[in-house]
Amino acid sequence: MEQFQDYVLFPNHDNGIHLYQELKKLGVRAQIAPTPRAASKCCGISLMIRSEDIETVKTCISKCGIEIIDIVRLKKDIDPARDRYC
Repeated sequence: MEQFQDYVLFPNHDNGIHLYQELKKLGVRAQIAPTPRAASKCCGISLMIRSEDIETVKTCISKCGIEIIDIVRLKKDIDPARDRYC
């Protein structure tokens, strides 16, 4: 069974940090991660979020007026022994 990971993509890192802080206040789990090149060549950071939190994340984005590029779903390709994120 293939597993997928959702990423929020940003035009700049300020928006990524802002959304991360707002989600943290709401108790929504998110991780700051490098933007996968398969997703975009945009800003260097993205947020990894859980699929079940997408609607909450979209509501937070809208409520806080945070600019994003997109929310994308990619096939999980993370080697836990190699990739470490904040």
